[in-house]
Amino acid sequence: MAKADFYETLGVSKTADEKDLKSAFRKLAMKWHPDKNPGDAAAEKKFKEINEAYEFLKDPQKRAAYDRFGHAAFEGGGPGGGAGGFQGAGGFSDIFEDIFGEMMGGRRRGGGGQSQGRERGEDLRYNMEITLEEAYSGKVAQIRVPSSITCDICHGSGAKPGTKPTTCATCHGSGRVRATQGFFSIERTCPTCQGRGQTISDPCTKCHGQGRVTEERSLQVNIPSGIEDGTRIRLQGEGEAGLRGGPSGDLYIFMSVKPHSFYKRDGADLYCMVTIPMVTAALGGKFEISTLDGTKSRVTVPEGTPTAKQFRLKGKGMPVLRSHQQGDLYVQIVVETPQKLTKRQRELLEEFQTLSSKENNPESTGFFAKMKDFFDTLSD
Repeated sequence: MAKADFYETLGVSKTADEKDLKSAFRKLAMKWHPDKNPGDAAAEKKFKEINEAYEFLKDPQKRAAYDRFGHAAFEGGGPGGGAGGFQGAGGFSDIFEDIFGEMMGGRRRGGGGQSQGRERGEDLRYNMEITLEEAYSGKVAQIRVPSSITCDICHGSGAKPGTKPTTCATCHGSGRVRATQGFFSIERTCPTCQGRGQTISDPCTKCHGQGRVTEERSLQVNIPSGIEDGTRIRLQGEGEAGLRGGPSGDLYIFMSVKPHSFYKRDGADLYCMVTIPMVTAALGGKFEISTLDGTKSRVTVPEGTPTAKQFRLKGKGMPVLRSHQQGDLYVQIVVETPQKLTKRQRELLEEFQTLSSKENNPESTGFFAKMKDFFDTLSD
């Protein structure tokens, strides 16, 4: 039997944000949690499906892979793969704590005695704006990011040098205590150690027991050529430092490309409009256009070129990201009508009009002929 769509399992759309995903999961987890449905195998199965869907969709990388490849992304060793495409979900109490811990003064999963009070740092977001020229050629950018880093005095332990954290006497290092309420048996965060499994009697004077301090860091970011607006770059381990020596989060750089004054971009192709004199359009001619690779390309205008005529310059568009391919440049012609004519210029144009025939203006002649036929039909 084919696996159900993760979005359908949670009852959300594919555009749902992190808040919507979490809200939907809370409602469904409360309804189908095994502690609320003791002995109900169907409820347990439903809860596992809900849990699996949320585990993948809440992770930006796994969600992106799922949106592109579906369940196949997690099969046969694919991203996030494992037995049945589901790994590391933890027990029911872990999931319950992860989702409902906020309402009970809880914390994110990842602490407790097993990790000796360590917690993974938060992911960070940095918005970067570049020009179209920079998107074309690529660049190495230096950015400054204010974030938490590991304390250099206690080296992330949170304890004053020469001392160590001690096992919490309330939870005995587990980071959790169990409470029974009716038919519910809820495992919640230890109120003494806040789920870390350890307490610090003599905290570090610099980080005050957190194991990390806030500083501004300078990072180098490689922007590849051909990058598009909305692309996200991930710098692993460059996010917030983990609490008390835990692993650091990631830094996500969201790219935006400034609108260009001359070129419009559509994928790897570029578009622009060039205005030429009426005489050049009528008699033919040439003009040069500057391209993003720093060179000039010549465009030949044949005799009788009309407005909106488009010319294609192959390979003069944007590079395709992480590829040797190149898009094209499309140049659209706009014919300019002469203005502020001198007496002699007007005389010449009037003479030209007198000498003109239907062959000189085929489009306008054809249009007015069709209009006359239309009104003649109405009058019959």
